[in-house]
Amino acid sequence: MNSRRDFVKKAGLMAAATAIPGFATGMTPDKGRTLSLKKTKVSVDDQWDVIVIGGGPSGCTAAISAAREGAKTLLIEAMGQLGGMGTAGLVPAWCPFSDGEKIIYRGLAEKIFEASKAGVPHEPKDKLNWVHINAEYLMTIYDKMVVQSGVKVLFFSRMAAVEMSSKDTVDAVVVANKAGLTAFKAKVFIDATGDGDLAAWAGASFKRGDENGVVQSSSLCFAFANVDTYNYLYGPYLHTSNKNSPVHAAVASGKYPLIDSHFNTNLNGPDVVQFNAGHIVNVDSTDPWALSEAMMTGRQIAGQYLQAMQDLQPKTFGGSYIIKTASLLGVRDSRRIEGDYTFTVDDWMQRKSFDDEIGRNSYYIDVHKAGHKATRYGKGESHGIPYRCLTPKGLENVLTAGRCISTDEEAFGSLRVMPPCLVTGEAAGMAAQHAIKQSGNDVHKIDIQYLRKRLREEGQYFL
Repeated sequence: MNSRRDFVKKAGLMAAATAIPGFATGMTPDKGRTLSLKKTKVSVDDQWDVIVIGGGPSGCTAAISAAREGAKTLLIEAMGQLGGMGTAGLVPAWCPFSDGEKIIYRGLAEKIFEASKAGVPHEPKDKLNWVHINAEYLMTIYDKMVVQSGVKVLFFSRMAAVEMSSKDTVDAVVVANKAGLTAFKAKVFIDATGDGDLAAWAGASFKRGDENGVVQSSSLCFAFANVDTYNYLYGPYLHTSNKNSPVHAAVASGKYPLIDSHFNTNLNGPDVVQFNAGHIVNVDSTDPWALSEAMMTGRQIAGQYLQAMQDLQPKTFGGSYIIKTASLLGVRDSRRIEGDYTFTVDDWMQRKSFDDEIGRNSYYIDVHKAGHKATRYGKGESHGIPYRCLTPKGLENVLTAGRCISTDEEAFGSLRVMPPCLVTGEAAGMAAQHAIKQSGNDVHKIDIQYLRKRLREEGQYFL
């Protein structure tokens, strides 16, 4: 477990622990020294009820939900588009939305999912599992739904520090962008950063990876254009699960040393195939140097997959080229912020339900580490997602949503994907405004049954 003091010391994030005037920068790569920025001006924006950091799936639903409940809501995103891994990350397909019998990720999750299908008209309209994603189209869905809800969006803006008014209360997040540094204040903050940056910098305890700190492998998704669609559809099934997939021969040949047999492909448009393929082992996504190296490695991996497919499947890929590599690394594992409850693999195995559950999840335990075997539910089986996994211990006015909620390492392999992220985001956004109205901004003291009632009214599914 990591204390705030230890985290700040190790990360060199002195900005997160000092007052705004003259706060220090992070650790420099050479000597670890800090620089005093006494002349730096920090403007203050204090008009917000709820601020959401991170515009991925959970951040979008959190912002929409908070605004829908009446909160004046700001969504801050480091890149220039919403949607996270489904858009900037080029993940080519939605993980299953059903438990094998019925759709279980409902509310805003279902609305976004169904709207996204218009971008892939070649997919059956009633398909619920592994539906292809048109990233450009999905971006417009998020844009439209977020803006229509009344949320204000701030792109190209990255959180640089967290300011505390007391040991358990966040007063402001300091954001860096083309306007310089701005301290954005709110009553409640939602951490949808994926890596749990806001909560960790504010002092929340967290775990990362397994008992040795080793995280699941990352992937950089990519797309090929000018693929022969006929031969792609009627040639050998390329997925890893097919023992005769050419990817296995490519790996066995030793000619393409960066690739492995992780190989998921989707026809996302005419003659365009997107790939979730390859692994980059044990990337610390909280280390910008490691991220930088991983992005460059990922682009090399994409090139080797192209060469392998051109060599082994020339009729399909002979004229293909890489049209795009993702702008976001596909990070599967990072900080898990310790909440009032930690969802465990035993909970998952027991198909456990909870008095405070705010949604259901049925995705299999999908841990990308060597030797790990997937564990799956049967048809109609699922588990509840407790609200208490969204409430960080020791922080009064902060909620988590998406990939950084409170789970153990094994269960994390199930809850990290986009459908449950959409669900936890909607619950967090709604709870944020309820905390403002009910409990003096304390997210731990809201009326859980009223939250569940409102979620049901908005179409969410749980027991």
